[in-house]
Amino acid sequence: MTTTCDTATNPGGVLHEPVLEWYAEHARDLPWRAPDATPWGVMVSEFMLQQTPVSRVLPVWERWMEEWPTPAALAAEEPGEAVRAWGRLGYPRRALRLHAAARSIVEHHGGEVPSERDELAALPGVGEYTAAAIATFAHGRRHAVLDTNVRRVLARIEGGTAAPGASLTVAERRRAEQLLPQEPAVAAVWSVAVMELGALVCRAVTPLCERCPVAERCRWRAAGHPAYDGPARRVQTYAGTDRQCRGRLLEVLRTSEGPVHRSNLERVWDAVEQRERCLTSLVDDGLAVQVGPSTYRLP
Repeated sequence: MTTTCDTATNPGGVLHEPVLEWYAEHARDLPWRAPDATPWGVMVSEFMLQQTPVSRVLPVWERWMEEWPTPAALAAEEPGEAVRAWGRLGYPRRALRLHAAARSIVEHHGGEVPSERDELAALPGVGEYTAAAIATFAHGRRHAVLDTNVRRVLARIEGGTAAPGASLTVAERRRAEQLLPQEPAVAAVWSVAVMELGALVCRAVTPLCERCPVAERCRWRAAGHPAYDGPARRVQTYAGTDRQCRGRLLEVLRTSEGPVHRSNLERVWDAVEQRERCLTSLVDDGLAVQVGPSTYRLP
């Protein structure tokens, strides 16, 4: 797919053709990008891909779509089954939110994933990015879709910096919107093409500039690849954290066919105070239910 590179009416015109041609040749064959992918399949992928690599999402997405190919199929299940099927993708509250979104789609949209960004944003667990992504990738709407990869690519090509800041700015959004092709269907492909370019070539740590289709137009490359000089980025740890503890406890609940006695939870985490705090937080978040003085289960 190509576009007319009219820089007078669209500042990104000179970038569109090489990026779209690169994508046509190098895009990964992912099921939620297939021509027969449903809006629901796209929506499930967007929930799962949040802070989770494609390699981990693929097998879970495939099992999920076999089990629940429509919002109505998932909505008919108990929330705990969504958590169980989520497996070890991490951030399991996403499973609860996706389940709640499925019930909302059935109740308010006749079981069909809505196509308008505002309607999508009103669903449980759907934020600004996810609403734009579903509207764009599932329904071919013309929206700027700004994930980490897209922000990095545009910061380098247009801004001349190694990485964007921690928070999305008005200027970033305006730049992304100005670069969108005018035709909605082409804009949708452009959005996923830039995302793929960031994932495979314009990588955060080891960019492959020699493989970039727009390397000659990249301001960051022309400036000699200056290092990022913005505020220090927080490095997330995992070992020993509450997040790890919650994951261990939830794994016991997820792999059990029925209620779990507290003694089984105690075996997977020795630090008593932390374990109790995390168990309480799982109940508070709706990821676990206490069904007796010493027993717990999925919701």
